[in-house]
Amino acid sequence: MSTDNSSGNGRSHDVKRRRLLKIGGALGVGGAVGGTILTALFPRSAHTQARHHHRTPPQDNTAARWLTKFVDRLPIPNTITPSQTLNGVPFYDVRMRPLREKLHRDLPSTALWGYNGLYPAPTFEVRRGRPVAVKWENNLPGTHFLPIDPTIHGAEPPTPDVRTVVHLHGSKSMPDSDGYPEAWFTNGFRQTGPFFATQTYHYPNDQQATTLWYHDHALGITRLNVYAGLGGGLYLIRDDHEDSLGLPRGRYEIPLVIQDRFFNSDGSLLYPVQTPGDPDTRVPPIWIPEFFGDTVLVNGKVWPFLEVEPRKYRFRILNASNARFYRMTLQESADTGQLLGRPGPVFHQIGSDGGLLPAPVTRTQLLIAPAERQDIVIDFSGFKGKSFVLTNDAPAPFPDGADVVPPDIMVFKVNQPLQSQDTSRLPGTLNTVPLISPASAVQTRDLVLSELDSAPPFENPIMAMINDAHWDDPVTEDPKAGSVEIWRIINTTGDAHPIHIHLVQFQILDRQHFDITQYPPVVFDQPAQPPENNERPAWKDTVLSYPETVTRVIARYDLPPGANARRGQKFRYVYHCHILEHEENEMMRPYDVVG
Repeated sequence: MSTDNSSGNGRSHDVKRRRLLKIGGALGVGGAVGGTILTALFPRSAHTQARHHHRTPPQDNTAARWLTKFVDRLPIPNTITPSQTLNGVPFYDVRMRPLREKLHRDLPSTALWGYNGLYPAPTFEVRRGRPVAVKWENNLPGTHFLPIDPTIHGAEPPTPDVRTVVHLHGSKSMPDSDGYPEAWFTNGFRQTGPFFATQTYHYPNDQQATTLWYHDHALGITRLNVYAGLGGGLYLIRDDHEDSLGLPRGRYEIPLVIQDRFFNSDGSLLYPVQTPGDPDTRVPPIWIPEFFGDTVLVNGKVWPFLEVEPRKYRFRILNASNARFYRMTLQESADTGQLLGRPGPVFHQIGSDGGLLPAPVTRTQLLIAPAERQDIVIDFSGFKGKSFVLTNDAPAPFPDGADVVPPDIMVFKVNQPLQSQDTSRLPGTLNTVPLISPASAVQTRDLVLSELDSAPPFENPIMAMINDAHWDDPVTEDPKAGSVEIWRIINTTGDAHPIHIHLVQFQILDRQHFDITQYPPVVFDQPAQPPENNERPAWKDTVLSYPETVTRVIARYDLPPGANARRGQKFRYVYHCHILEHEENEMMRPYDVVG
């Protein structure tokens, strides 16, 4: 940032200490089978009326006004295949290229960027314990078609406008293959960032069967590159145990990659910029604090439909939106999508970010934050001839903002004949998820989430931070390789933040509300709450941190196989809020795993 928020020893310590303490209670993520609405996680929170929320600059002339819902068939992303074998390892050459794609029947084609020139991005299918190599190539033009803010860290001149680096989200990989934000590269690798180390990434796949995903992570323009199309690619790790369960597979296993967008009437993407007029020069001139669009895409189509048979289906759901949470239910509808006032079938969640749950969890609602994955089974048996809308009612910002909320995501039409007997199963036991004992933790660290706004009446966002530290401040988190640590995420803001830690899959211990009027210090005013039944026992790499709440996670900071760490050797990773606009503007920090 410019002015007194720039990096370096001369930064104003008073500015670093300032934060807007957004005030309000946190909502829970209930909705077990039989529930009708989400219950309050902390029902006695007393400060809701004082909460202030930012809004996406309003857009009055978008194409959403005249687009008809549920007229386009849901696309299924292509499966990518290796181009060759390198030293006995499958080798993939993936090239990021411009493309044009028709995203709705009534929209002209949209200019996008895509992996191998495809949108939605192609899916990787790999096996546990069998490594692969991927060469990610940037074949993009030198000028971005979305608005760059040159005051955001990493985007200052003379940094090239278009640069990319790919992060395989949830992967246990070495730092040079993790997609570090400053390991970026331009077209033909002609320019590279200070942490760039290799053109070819190596993924050990030394993890249980799960749903990972890949997306751009270039410092300063991640939100723009993902919005342009460089996000939402699934990476499925499979193993023999998962194969033995008899879950729906083949054409009955379908990815659902959910994103929101604004479209101009000519089909082009619209990404808003900051409203001018605030006299505070620290307010970024272009960057906005969150993006909330008025249309929802699934697998790259706006409000699509999927025709299904009356049988069980497995859906790999990924929230690949920049900032939007989705709180989803199934509601019976006409085949046109008109709701009939009756609930649809339940969700049987079988997996989370890091793999299968111990047993299926049955829910009538699913809350999914940006970057989270949910592996679910829906049984359409007995619903022949019916249709169901996948609806959304999550406020934006979550949990109680007042920005635009598209109520519909897609529609399922149970209108296809049963091709053969459904022999798939929903086993009562899926997996073993051993819990990490808090007693084994050698250290507890605090990560304080805060936001800095300009003065009233504007109250425009300036930045979001973790521990009042900027991206380029010295590393303060340095767990020993193989050690267990508890990280307390202390959310002093009025919005929920999905916090992602690279390298590890962690476990959520609990959440506890504190009295914001007494902060600091943290003074708890309600008992600790256990995680939801689809969060523990479970492996997670992204956790929802509620307002005015301390969220505790525990992880073992193991390095990838073959690391051969020397004593004192440092391996650099990052953790950050996965609201892309937040991570772009200081709510992201490096950390070191130390040998």
